[in-house]
Amino acid sequence: MENLDVTVLRALRDWRLAGKRALMATVVRTWGASPRPIGSIMGLAESGAVVGSVSGGCIEDDLIARYTQSAAADALTACTDGAPQFVKYGVSADEAHRFGLPCGGTLELLLEFDPDAAILSELVSALEAGRLTHRSVDLADGSVTLQAAKAPAELSVSPTQLVNTFGPEYRMLLIGAGQLGEYLATMALFCGFAVTVCDPREEYRGAWSVTGARVLSTMPDDTVIDFKPDRRSCIIALTHDPKLDDLALLEALKSEAFYIGAIGSRRNNEARHQRMIEHLDQTEESLEKLRGPVGIFIGSKTPPEIAVSIMSEVLAVKNGVTLPRDLDVAHVKNAQNMQNAELAQAGDQAACFIP
Repeated sequence: MENLDVTVLRALRDWRLAGKRALMATVVRTWGASPRPIGSIMGLAESGAVVGSVSGGCIEDDLIARYTQSAAADALTACTDGAPQFVKYGVSADEAHRFGLPCGGTLELLLEFDPDAAILSELVSALEAGRLTHRSVDLADGSVTLQAAKAPAELSVSPTQLVNTFGPEYRMLLIGAGQLGEYLATMALFCGFAVTVCDPREEYRGAWSVTGARVLSTMPDDTVIDFKPDRRSCIIALTHDPKLDDLALLEALKSEAFYIGAIGSRRNNEARHQRMIEHLDQTEESLEKLRGPVGIFIGSKTPPEIAVSIMSEVLAVKNGVTLPRDLDVAHVKNAQNMQNAELAQAGDQAACFIP
């Protein structure tokens, strides 16, 4: 499944290139709880077709009614000067309830009428080529300029302009095309990641069945180099084979990937660290970014549940959420092992008193 922003922008581009009127809505401010974060976008065609979202659906319904089903006049046609408009929803508790905004939340949208097709095409092409891009909107006349961006940034709005940064898709590189990889790739695709799977073992690649994931047969370390991981990339080793995993992880650790991890037990993870320190000139500090065992602790045993565990941790890191220690797999396993050892010791001591 494609990155939602790209989907929205591509739909807007196609509508405008076909000569259709359209509206682009951007969430610019929120107060209290809101269904969608700042920077979220949606597109609305003159036919009432909608792509993307700015709420749970009620605000979209109001925008459709206001700009495509008005009995008095075509509101899109009425906006002839090109100036964007700000609109607020949920200002009062009654209105917040009517529009389905939780906890009396309020949000403000910027509405752009008939965005320029050429600029939309240029932006979509930049994103498809993997280029991070600032999109600046002049609030006086609605004109748009694009500028290459060096790093992701939050949406900003001033009295004269709005700047929203659009980035290429988040990407996931999986080392290993086994069953766990299939479940994890499926979840990642639904979460908007572009998924690449690397496995030089033909017997594993031949059974791969996830549509939408790119499958490569190259060696994992070479694949990581060619992948050019950036801040929107995550790399996860799933083979349990040091010959495939270790060198790939070493290359990944040189990158800006936001998540680098490897499957395996605590013992396997400790052995991996020791190998990389003894044979690959690594240190505990250089391995600090390497996660393992990967995933959050949910007591998972089966491949689909383990995939849920891993995907949950990836999304938490992506979204900047610090997970409590009691969700960390290694921490929980250590605690369980200590508890089991204490119980075993207590049992041994009790046995000593049995006549």
